Amino acid sequence: MIGNDAIVFDGVAHVFNFEKKNALGPAGEMFNNHLYAFHATLTPEGQTVLPPEEFLRQWTVDEIHEMVYGQSDTDMLCAMPLPLTDLFKDGLSPWEECAELAGRDPDRTVFWGSVNPLEGRRALDLMERQVGEFGAKAFKFYNVRYDYGRPFPWRMDDPQVAFPVFEKAQELGVNLIGVHKGVPLGPQPIEATQTWDMDGAAANFPDINFVIFHVGLPFIDEVCWQLIRHPNLYASIAATINFIVRAPRQFAEVLGKLLFWCGEDKIIYGSEAPIWQPQWALDAFWNFELPQDLVEGYGYPQLTEQAKRKILGENLLRLHGMDVEATRARLRGEFIARAQERRRDFTVDWVHLKLND
Repeated sequence: MIGNDAIVFDGVAHVFNFEKKNALGPAGEMFNNHLYAFHATLTPEGQTVLPPEEFLRQWTVDEIHEMVYGQSDTDMLCAMPLPLTDLFKDGLSPWEECAELAGRDPDRTVFWGSVNPLEGRRALDLMERQVGEFGAKAFKFYNVRYDYGRPFPWRMDDPQVAFPVFEKAQELGVNLIGVHKGVPLGPQPIEATQTWDMDGAAANFPDINFVIFHVGLPFIDEVCWQLIRHPNLYASIAATINFIVRAPRQFAEVLGKLLFWCGEDKIIYGSEAPIWQPQWALDAFWNFELPQDLVEGYGYPQLTEQAKRKILGENLLRLHGMDVEATRARLRGEFIARAQERRRDFTVDWVHLKLND
């Protein structure tokens, strides 16, 4: 179990629609199959591995809500869409459903918006709507788009494509932006998922905090050198953390490098639900320590309880401008209120049952 007063703020969950009819051709189907391979390969022994027909379907808002909040120790969540509307009819994780997921628990779930910067004015208008009408607190982007059967990459340091959406975000009061890096899925050209463009983004927009999702794997060394040089760059271990059981040494080497280069204040947790059920990775992380030979041989800092608390929730709270202690007190109060409500519901059901006996 996670420590009693540790806050778990899940940095990413998607309301996926893996239905074959939602994919716009072979590229979309390949994208889906790669995500299923992650689920099947990294889910540890003893945990449920869904057959393809049960995984590659349309997930509902209720299912994601139950998986994250009902079946794990998660306290807060970022509901995150995917804007891959050139691969999938609805983008794969529709922003409207993510906004609905956030609306279920507005005090616990944060909506991150997402648009396609290559759409120009249309993207800027959608950013206004996502913030103004649905309360988006951050944005997540994807650097490879598809059309006419081939990829169209764009860069985070492109003054014509990227900078207008960053400027719009600042105009809307948003100073937190994430980007999918590394983890090339489907027929993506791998070079377009590298992180070389993050220097220009970070340097030109010092008031925006940028989160490099998946720590840019397999380009972890490049990412570490960037994290140490730019104070507004952060790394999300979403998907990376799921190596922790099946490949613990690999996870330890990645985490050790991050702790050595950028420290415990720049690393953020994410579950990637429903690709993986969150609880097994949370349990494994809370009990994880770096192998002593890595600590002694490379000078990596040990993963302390303080570092775990920051990574699991406190760092993301700060990026969202939330006070850690005030949030802890609020969550504790909400937990007590929910427990009392469940107790009242149980009592009413019990009385009703007895009266009808």
